[in-house]
Amino acid sequence: MPLALTLSAYVARRFAAMVLIMLLALTLLVALFDFIELLRRAATRADAGFALVLQIAALRLPYVALQILPFAVLLGGIIAFWRLSRASELVVARAAGVSAWGFLAGPMLVAVCLGALGVTVLSPLSAGMLSRAERLDATYLRNAAGPATLAGGRLWLRQADNALEPGGVIILAGRPEVGQGGFGLKDVSLWRLSPTDRPLERVESPQARLVAGEWRLESAVVFGTNRQPQLPRAMTLPTQLTPDNIEDSFASPDTLSFWSLPEFIQVLESSGFSAMKHRLHLHSLLSLPLLCVAMALLAAGFSMGQPRRGGVARTLGLGVAAGFALFLLDKVAEEFGQAGTLPVELAAWAPSLAGLMLALALLLHLEDG
Repeated sequence: MPLALTLSAYVARRFAAMVLIMLLALTLLVALFDFIELLRRAATRADAGFALVLQIAALRLPYVALQILPFAVLLGGIIAFWRLSRASELVVARAAGVSAWGFLAGPMLVAVCLGALGVTVLSPLSAGMLSRAERLDATYLRNAAGPATLAGGRLWLRQADNALEPGGVIILAGRPEVGQGGFGLKDVSLWRLSPTDRPLERVESPQARLVAGEWRLESAVVFGTNRQPQLPRAMTLPTQLTPDNIEDSFASPDTLSFWSLPEFIQVLESSGFSAMKHRLHLHSLLSLPLLCVAMALLAAGFSMGQPRRGGVARTLGLGVAAGFALFLLDKVAEEFGQAGTLPVELAAWAPSLAGLMLALALLLHLEDG
């Protein structure tokens, strides 16, 4: 037992060092290409200088590292296990009676820890910095910002109505704008609904402003069930929405922290927005540690035992190809999940489970003991 623990800790150190080196190298490589692309886009923008492009590229680094992490585990693991096999260290360990599962416990623990750190630490950092990068990109490189552009100039909202407690409130507005007075809507049409979604009244207002947890409607004209308009007056409507909620609902889920996603999903769904992308992103983050373990086991299965079996380049190439096939499967499942063809949980967890089953089958086939 002490020998197995010592050997497992030694292999885990070699594995962790190579994964971190590969993560740094791949992140910088991808960031370099991203920086070049940003420079190309900024070439036609007079107000987008080198410093701005460098800032946007730097803000995207944690996001790139989070996306690269599973591949860093795969490639770093392949190199680490291959070097151990080439030095016959794993052969000696097996001759001493230590099974592959004995010295793989350490690397698997490292993979779980890396995945957990990626979810709990790197993901919130990535979300905050990526959100800042996207705002700079939209302002200086795309000349587009805010929900007005993201929604195509029209905005649909749905929320609970705490005043009358019916089924809810539907808001249709044009020309959303953000000014010194806060988030505002132009040309607002508001419908109050019963629990069976029967219209109770309609409100027309030239402007609504979101201030301190309520909508403030100016010169609102109320149409009751008799369809007769009342005199224009100021109205307020309590709401749980915030300007950030509305804008984030159109933004990429990658710009939201892992810790804020569950609460934001509830607010989003109660407001009538589709939260499918956000729920899929949440489950994808939750499955990241399992995906890292699958990549670590795939690396072990495709790199151990090479001295006696031959075909080093071919087998290592198969390992890399298996990793990219798993990545392709993940993207295909994500598309099916976003389209609603697959349940969100299945779309997020199936690629990780498939990779884990493949890795376990390969290791059981190769393991002699």
